[in-house]
Amino acid sequence: MRVLVADPLAPQAIQGLKEAGLEVEDLSALPKEELLNKVSDFDIMTVRSATKVRSDMIDKMQNMKLIVRGGVGLDNVDVEYAKSKGIEVKNTPAASSASVAELVLAHMFALSRHIVRGTKGLSEGQWEKKKLKGIELAGKTLGVIGLGRIGRELINRSRALGMRVVGYDPYVKDVEGVESVELDKLLQEADYISVHTPLTDETRHFIGDSEFEKMKEGVILVNCARGGVVDEEALLKALKSEKIRGAGLDVFEQEPPPQSELLKLPNVTFTPHIGASTKEAQARVGAEVVNIIKEFAK
Repeated sequence: MRVLVADPLAPQAIQGLKEAGLEVEDLSALPKEELLNKVSDFDIMTVRSATKVRSDMIDKMQNMKLIVRGGVGLDNVDVEYAKSKGIEVKNTPAASSASVAELVLAHMFALSRHIVRGTKGLSEGQWEKKKLKGIELAGKTLGVIGLGRIGRELINRSRALGMRVVGYDPYVKDVEGVESVELDKLLQEADYISVHTPLTDETRHFIGDSEFEKMKEGVILVNCARGGVVDEEALLKALKSEKIRGAGLDVFEQEPPPQSELLKLPNVTFTPHIGASTKEAQARVGAEVVNIIKEFAK
């Protein structure tokens, strides 16, 4: 069976596929518009988040039997359309959860202790010691929206820091260590809010003007899930009005995001969609991809 690697995969994973007797072609460096004309002769394809597997690409897949998304979400794959063409779609939901949860905490700490502003100020010759009074995470309430694997990893780490955790998920209940509440209650009580939902028609702009209105003054919002779950225009208004203390964003409605007023605000921390970008997560993702493909090939 021929395997097409469309986005970067850990070298040991590629070697593992080859050792399993599969023919592997790494086209991750190929421009995405050229990939469209390369998929017809492969049986299996692996992608991360960069490759968009839409109907036009699926229509060119003459021999494809399996698409594996190395990561959590499947919003970059037209899953139902692929299935209608007899193509199975799988992902690796557990492999990167710890890394994403740690990045959420990194944003929370950076915003709470003005780490970016302090770094920038010192590099510009400023000593803003008296201006950069921060807040502790211990004793604060964290609201987790979405109680899947990443949400639960974050809950465990946050409780170890002495935080109270409330959670909202219409599909998941009775998660250990978290008080399940309705969304309005979470918005009203949380000092920090972290979003962990996929991007669907149901969750697009899930956090918008009305949700920001319900939040308590001085809340910190972090989104390391999917761009589009948070309405960026509504977020900009909430930040400028100081309704919320700050925001940490790893994902954006358009990636890479265009230069905008949001990117210039001092009370926002940004990372370029690197939630799963750790050595450990990449190794786990690669290993899980290999296991899925080997089982399928049997």
